[in-house]
Amino acid sequence: MARRRDRRGQPSQDRRNERVESETREEKLSDADASERKLIGIFVVFFIVIPAVSVLVYVYKYGSGTKPLEPVVTERGLIKTDISFQEILSENSKVSGNESLRNYDYPVLAYITPWNSKGYEMAKRFNSKFTHLSPVWYDLKSQGSSLILEGRHNADKGWMSDLRMRGDALILPRIVLEAYPTELFKKKKMREKAINLILNECKEMGYDGIVLESWSRWAAYGILHDPDLRNAALAFIKQLGLALHSVKSARTPEQQLQLIYVIGPPRSDALQQHDFGPEDLQSLSGAVDGFSLMTYDFSGPNNPGPNAPIKWIRFTLSLLLGSAGNNAKRLAPKIFLGINFYGNDFVLSEGSGGGGAILGRDYLSLLEKHMPVLQWEKNSGEHFFVYLDDDGVKHAVFYPSSMSIYMRLEEARFWGTGISIWEIGQGLDYFFDLL
Repeated sequence: MARRRDRRGQPSQDRRNERVESETREEKLSDADASERKLIGIFVVFFIVIPAVSVLVYVYKYGSGTKPLEPVVTERGLIKTDISFQEILSENSKVSGNESLRNYDYPVLAYITPWNSKGYEMAKRFNSKFTHLSPVWYDLKSQGSSLILEGRHNADKGWMSDLRMRGDALILPRIVLEAYPTELFKKKKMREKAINLILNECKEMGYDGIVLESWSRWAAYGILHDPDLRNAALAFIKQLGLALHSVKSARTPEQQLQLIYVIGPPRSDALQQHDFGPEDLQSLSGAVDGFSLMTYDFSGPNNPGPNAPIKWIRFTLSLLLGSAGNNAKRLAPKIFLGINFYGNDFVLSEGSGGGGAILGRDYLSLLEKHMPVLQWEKNSGEHFFVYLDDDGVKHAVFYPSSMSIYMRLEEARFWGTGISIWEIGQGLDYFFDLL
């Protein structure tokens, strides 16, 4: 299997380069002599009034008023802001005896990467907690004047068989559409070729559909600024979705193949031309079964801070659903709100721009070595800590906690969305008790 670095848990440069930087960050982490407890002068009051108003309107019009479900893990007292490193080290590997118990009834999409074997193990162990599983296996690329679908060598039929013996989660491998978009949209035969490659792979391998990622690529190519090409892009997604819906699942004949489409969040307080907006959501809703919303990667080495501030998440959802009128309740269940199971270790030295993503095992090693005081940043709804490395350089570490994940699970319940997790091999075992 491929041993590449994780695109989000070990992010690749193409994702970083495609991100549109938020113009609303008003504060960043600094290496000043301020006390560590005031470190979070990092990001601040972004998107407060608009999200607040949108959320209030949404609550008034659509809020269910149902009582939040209480996860099993609450019994262990781990969902709290004043967590200690000792508690995390002693509790992270302990999971409820009932590993099939679900605390939320909304859809849960879990990503698995071939370069992180723990994800495969977690998918089998907690199979019943997921409704959709997306192994990151395929790329659809241009090859001369034609197309090629690469990645079958990543596919693991034995693992798929084990999954289906253990539960009913749908298997939808992710396909990244790398093909040159202008060629694809201008040539009917090329579009038909792309769709046939995908359909044939689903049929031959027994998949339940696919997760398609292309919007960020198209934004990078600049085609979304051209109204005609943008419309052609939307038309292609619809054509693919309808083609998949015309095929019955080999495993469940009464069910059609599904299409889940990956979308990114806006990076400013107003939608840009390249952003995926509420009109796009509504336009594609008849042909797309779900939208995997990447509400993470808010910060980076050059602008250290939280991974996915809760206010930013609310703003994104209000932008996509708040203006959807009476269709909000219909569209919300199609969104899989993104939750990261990875974190970041940022270097705070001035001008360094260093650091990057860390996985669960890296986080535990840092806790063991530095025995830090974890701090809760209420504006972002995330835990972090500060440490000095062996060279005396200051770092800030942001990594999910039971509290931060619980808040985001409840946010999804409140809005009526599902969730998507990038990716399940990167988290700590006790995170799964929350699902």
